[in-house]
Amino acid sequence: MKQLQQVFDTAECLYSMTDIDAALERVAATLVEHYADLNPLLICVMNGSVITAGHLLPKLSFLLELDYIHISRYGDKTVGGELTWHHSPITSVENRDVLLIEDIYDEGVTLQHLRRYCEEAGARTVKCVTLIEKLHGNKIGTPPEFVGLTVPDRYVFGFGMDYRGYWRNAPGIYAVKEDE
Repeated sequence: MKQLQQVFDTAECLYSMTDIDAALERVAATLVEHYADLNPLLICVMNGSVITAGHLLPKLSFLLELDYIHISRYGDKTVGGELTWHHSPITSVENRDVLLIEDIYDEGVTLQHLRRYCEEAGARTVKCVTLIEKLHGNKIGTPPEFVGLTVPDRYVFGFGMDYRGYWRNAPGIYAVKEDE
């Protein structure tokens, strides 16, 4: 526990809650323009995007449905591994305009599988909104159509994203000190 506290205490705050709220306001304005007449199905990708979804949804002034999917590559690790499926959406995606809500776009592996899942289930369109895009060149698949903020290629946590299963509750986006 002491080591986990030290990670937070030595981390660099990349974005404050004010910064995040401003980014979500910008993204929400774009989403309102794009989805106002479509009755989309928004799918929150658990666990990381639950806080992003909770802050984004009240900013959206159009009819929508919400469901969630739980798929993970990290577990309590700091590097991605095999995909593990925990829960599929209950709401049918068939003939729906689906908007996936992600916490972070890193390598694109999870997003690629989520898009394929929705497409194979008959979604009319599949797009993604992510709070964070990590800047590096090691990506696959189609990038998110809507991005709130960017971060350098460092391990980040907070606002839903975890460090070894902890600090999802950190009030901002933090980068782990380089030697962590």
